[in-house]
Amino acid sequence: MAISVVMPALEMAQETGKLVSWLKKEGDKVSKGDLLLEIETDKAVMEVEATADGVLGGITGEVGTDIPVGQTIAWILKPGEEVPAEAKPHTPAVAPVAEAVYSSDETSPQSVTANPAGRVSPKARRLAKDNGIDLTSVRGSGDGGEILASDIQALIDGAPKNVPAPAAQHESLSSIGRLMAERTVQSWTTVPHFFLQREVDATALNSLRATLGPEVERSSGVKLTHTDILVALVARALARHPRVNASWIENGIRLNPDVNVSIAMAVEDGVVAPVVHNANTATLGEIAKQRRELTDRAKAGRLRPTDFTGGTFTVSNLGMFHIDSFCAIITPPQAAILAVGQIVERAVAVDGVIVVRPIFSLTISCDHRVLDGAKAATFLHDLAESIREPGLWLK
Repeated sequence: MAISVVMPALEMAQETGKLVSWLKKEGDKVSKGDLLLEIETDKAVMEVEATADGVLGGITGEVGTDIPVGQTIAWILKPGEEVPAEAKPHTPAVAPVAEAVYSSDETSPQSVTANPAGRVSPKARRLAKDNGIDLTSVRGSGDGGEILASDIQALIDGAPKNVPAPAAQHESLSSIGRLMAERTVQSWTTVPHFFLQREVDATALNSLRATLGPEVERSSGVKLTHTDILVALVARALARHPRVNASWIENGIRLNPDVNVSIAMAVEDGVVAPVVHNANTATLGEIAKQRRELTDRAKAGRLRPTDFTGGTFTVSNLGMFHIDSFCAIITPPQAAILAVGQIVERAVAVDGVIVVRPIFSLTISCDHRVLDGAKAATFLHDLAESIREPGLWLK
């Protein structure tokens, strides 16, 4: 039975996706899990996998075009099977580039391209587009001739330097930057934020990382970070406070059955927040491994739709950037986000004695439609207690 290949949705608000390139061509045999094509959304450039074994046929998706989510762009057929008859009148196969016909006023075949440059990294594609470089004239230095950002940058650096700079420059937003701007404005202007802050002693947190870090690295091959431990502790606290793990929806408040913690990550063009699913039941090693994989895919612009969906709470840690404290903007429909500052040694009073302890700041931003001050304060108190004695919460 023929299986349709459709333009996937990254999230509920997505309406279209841009088809960047086909990684397989008409008539190619494919296996389940093979990479079929690359698409660009507001979040990232993603690779779409085949969902079954068969032969790729009936390709209608044109490279470089924006295609509505859910529209069929190809079919996976069994050997000898044809494209479904009802699809043929609406989904003619894309003509080969050599046979493409353009009207007299067209200066380039932008509507149908076969990516003759071969594989191109997302960053290289953006650099080329921003600097007017024709990818078909670039020889890639990556594996299999892939065009890398360094190849494009070398061409840019080799351009003449004696061209006068304009008086003012305009920096265009990437799709990620544009989406981030739209979402933060929407959140800040429609969600009634309030903020609570708490300073916490990180002595036990540091000790736990030093004790369990080598074991986690041996078992998972990934270094354990403070963020990993905080995600685990936050998730366990959320399981005890379902209202903080809730979402605001049109008809009221949705109590989410799963605890899925989004981790805010800086990428080249903005911030993304991929999700660690079921973090309240995951071990530190599992969280560390997921976080590392998500980070690698985010930096490469290869996050998958499932990496973004289902988040119920967000952790944003700027401690590694030497920030003491900050207030983060909520990601709707989530009800709250936790901002984490750097750990610094401070003089504090303990049992009437001044001692030096590692201290850091936690600031929770809350949606007042879902949470009141007391509920948020109780959650923050329990989270602080879990950080003070993490071994009791991570059993």
